[in-house]
Amino acid sequence: MKYFKLILSFVLTVAIFYALNTKFGSIPPIGKFLNPYSGVWQNETDEAISGDITIPELQDKVTVHYDAQLIPHVFAQNELDLYRAQGYLTAKHRLWQMEFQTYAAAGRLSEIIGEGALNYDRQERRRGMGYGAEQALLKMNEDKRTSAITKAYADGVNSYINQLDPKNLPVEYKLLDYKPEAWTQKKTALLLMYMTKMLAGGDEDMENTNALRLFGKERFDLLFPDFFDITDPIIPKETDWSFIDVPQTPTPNSEPVLDSIAETIDKPDPNYGSNNWAVSGEKSATGHPILANDPHLGLNLPSIWFIMQLSTPNHNAFGATLPGALAVISGFNQYISWGETNATRDVIDWYKIDFNDDRTQYKFDDQWRDVSVRVEDIKIKGKETYKDSVLYTHHGPVVYDKNFKSDQERAGYAMKWVGHIGGNNQKTFLDLNKSKNYTDYVEALSNYTAPAQNFVFASTEGDIAIWIQGLLPNKWEGQGKFVMDGSKSENDWQSYIPQAYNAHTKNPERGFVSSANQSPVDEAYPYFVFNDGYETYRNRVINDFFNSKDKFSIQDFKDLHNNNYNLKAAELMPYMLENMDVSSLTPKEKEIFDIAKAWQYNNDMGEIGPSIWSAWWSILYTMVWDEFDVNDTAIDPPFTYQTIYLLKTKGDDAFMDIIETPETETAKDLFKLSFSKAVEKLNTWKAENGDLNWVNYKGTYAGHLLQALPAFSRFDIPIGGGKNIVNATSENWGPSWRMIVEMTSPPTALGIYPGGQSGNPGSKYYDNFIDDWAAGKYHSLNFLQSSTATDAIIGTQTLTPSK
Repeated sequence: MKYFKLILSFVLTVAIFYALNTKFGSIPPIGKFLNPYSGVWQNETDEAISGDITIPELQDKVTVHYDAQLIPHVFAQNELDLYRAQGYLTAKHRLWQMEFQTYAAAGRLSEIIGEGALNYDRQERRRGMGYGAEQALLKMNEDKRTSAITKAYADGVNSYINQLDPKNLPVEYKLLDYKPEAWTQKKTALLLMYMTKMLAGGDEDMENTNALRLFGKERFDLLFPDFFDITDPIIPKETDWSFIDVPQTPTPNSEPVLDSIAETIDKPDPNYGSNNWAVSGEKSATGHPILANDPHLGLNLPSIWFIMQLSTPNHNAFGATLPGALAVISGFNQYISWGETNATRDVIDWYKIDFNDDRTQYKFDDQWRDVSVRVEDIKIKGKETYKDSVLYTHHGPVVYDKNFKSDQERAGYAMKWVGHIGGNNQKTFLDLNKSKNYTDYVEALSNYTAPAQNFVFASTEGDIAIWIQGLLPNKWEGQGKFVMDGSKSENDWQSYIPQAYNAHTKNPERGFVSSANQSPVDEAYPYFVFNDGYETYRNRVINDFFNSKDKFSIQDFKDLHNNNYNLKAAELMPYMLENMDVSSLTPKEKEIFDIAKAWQYNNDMGEIGPSIWSAWWSILYTMVWDEFDVNDTAIDPPFTYQTIYLLKTKGDDAFMDIIETPETETAKDLFKLSFSKAVEKLNTWKAENGDLNWVNYKGTYAGHLLQALPAFSRFDIPIGGGKNIVNATSENWGPSWRMIVEMTSPPTALGIYPGGQSGNPGSKYYDNFIDDWAAGKYHSLNFLQSSTATDAIIGTQTLTPSK
């Protein structure tokens, strides 16, 4: 019996050991995860910020001062060492984040998550993300300086990885049970593609094609005009364009392809945007130009941004960096400051491709061209590799075909995207970090391709400017609204708008420049600009603010960043309240009606009005555009501004009729019907969640990149704002970096973002900025002028080369 117990004990021990060290489904190996020496417990410490570190590839000593916000101030003797150090330090604080985003960009999530990510990976491969990164890498390597610097950055990342003990791996590696791989220049290119997709990966060509086919051209033009009746563009309307001597591409005798398209690939959130502005010295309370930027992106943890100071004897830059990319992206140096907003230009077009019988060739100008095939090997954790053959034409990858979201045997749809062309965007930011004046800034922008951005600028010399920069096709009138016939060369992009003719302004008479993702220009600009949903509310609030008085201070800039005025609601809700039949309101409806009528259209935290507006508008919008709810058809309803315009000016249009009811409704009928449904929705929400204050109803949160990890996220962040508001804070996206820079010599700056410098959930620096950010507070950015200046520094590390 004792031998039986001994054997049973041995078997159970082996079984437990096996179970603790084996991954079952999505559960990590519990033994490895909870190991006291190498498991999750080792992540409950903050990063070291003092002492000496050896990095083999360094040429000289690098000094890194940390301040109380865990911002590293990096002082190197040369550029290569500076960017080696940037790679090392970014990896030290954000390794898992920067690598995970490149896995997502490359369509490799199945390798670490499993079969559940296969469809996502197939989509990204067919989108051409890896192909685009490869084209960008070729372009970067054409420039010896960029090539050397990106390699130095990769070397720095790998120096950190090579020194990393398994016990100190970021917790996400332990949860998913994998290890970091070597960083490469291609990973940096993938990270930049990740941002390109996020900001320039949207289009409505196929949805518009379906709308055109269903409703006809006259109705389409009413619903989707090229310009709204109110246009307050980025470049002032009085701008003289007579210097442009390269004409717009002439319109061919071409017709769109009116196919019925059932499904499209995922697209980035169309609400991602940003604000930026700058005032001249004449309009500044201190006599110095002042610049501000606040990119509106996902509220993620770890944060999208990592703040650094990057200095050599030849330049000194400070601001927000992207983990995985080089240099400061939105920031300042001794002489200039800069920031970006998304230009949302239409740089994706779709072409129908007709194949021969075996899909080895496609028709083009009455001839057959060879198809090239890119075989995508998608590795799947615990499964066999999945092979997907993606066909490429001269237009780009055939995203949709009989093997993916389409059932056409001998046809497909190819994507033409500036993101596939390849550009040295990295050089733009390397050069901006060193720029000293307006001329340098314009030269730096000349290398930038995608995503198109509105680059705001201010300098200590007193100049302010804004350029809408990117590689932008010179399209014929209407090109890119709908799917085009890919067999006709006249439908190809014929050329690009010359760099010098991209819309821009320097030192405008009004004394300020600004952008908020609105239309870049008015109708006078001599190139076709397609309205793909330009913002129409934040921009008017901002421009009205800067037209309201003669001088502006830093406090004014703070107030504008945190401005909660809801212009969209202010332009429609009074009209709805006045034109709605209130004779049959129930007591509960009357209560909500009275609150709505008293609201002053500020989306402040304690207000109930914004909650009423949010519920009411979403239901009304759906009611108006019920004609767009078509089975097996990819179609998007009209944009917000045009919807409100039609409700107020064409209230008896046939689109105001609800399809499912026999009665003929008008806009006024819809106001009452949608209001009653909104009150039901609000009362149900109140019964389940508590009061209707906007802060509760909106429920802003910063979610971990792995959304299944609520313990690593922050919920119920106390902040107002909302969509189409300058303080553009929605549920899980908003101002991801608020920066204000006064162009003194040297500049003085403030900054804050919703997160923290550390990517370690166990660190006190993981989310320590969020409360100040939500309260509208800023941190002074300690712009050190030399490595010997140690004001407000709490720790110093020295990075040294191997002897």
